[in-house]
Amino acid sequence: MKKIIYPVAAILLIAGSAFTFIQAQDWKIADNYSVKFESKDPSGEFKGLKGNIKFDAGNLAASKFNVSIDVASINTGNGMQNTHAKSANWFDAEKYPSIIFKSTAIAKTASGYQATGTLDMHGVQKEISIPFTFNNNTFAATFEVNRNDFGIGKPDHDKVPPALKVSLSVPVTK
Repeated sequence: MKKIIYPVAAILLIAGSAFTFIQAQDWKIADNYSVKFESKDPSGEFKGLKGNIKFDAGNLAASKFNVSIDVASINTGNGMQNTHAKSANWFDAEKYPSIIFKSTAIAKTASGYQATGTLDMHGVQKEISIPFTFNNNTFAATFEVNRNDFGIGKPDHDKVPPALKVSLSVPVTK
């Protein structure tokens, strides 16, 4: 019986340790990140980015993004516009304090990668895909978000177009 237990235990130990190598690399978000948005009017940035990033280009199945942005950190460069953006008329930062993205899949593309997942903003969850690159320990992405899909502002607001361009540059460290 002992002759069987030792080989079985050795196989289980080897198999168990192999799974530790399957996990993707954990990355820490560096302080000099940039989360910008632009449209005809307004444009600005968010601070307060935090979350968990697991990414390994050689193991995309184990890679995941779970990040959030503090809505109250919005900065358009205009104090009155910031107050208005945080109000119930737009982002309603008091009721919906965070914008959250959780990936469900990450895939390789011809120009980099694509993270597909759920964007939770203003109480609405919607599946989106975000194209990105990863070079020199920096994630970079540019994509559009339609504010009407998330009930932000009035749909027919003549000064703010529905589509906002979002640009991310997120340096990370191990």
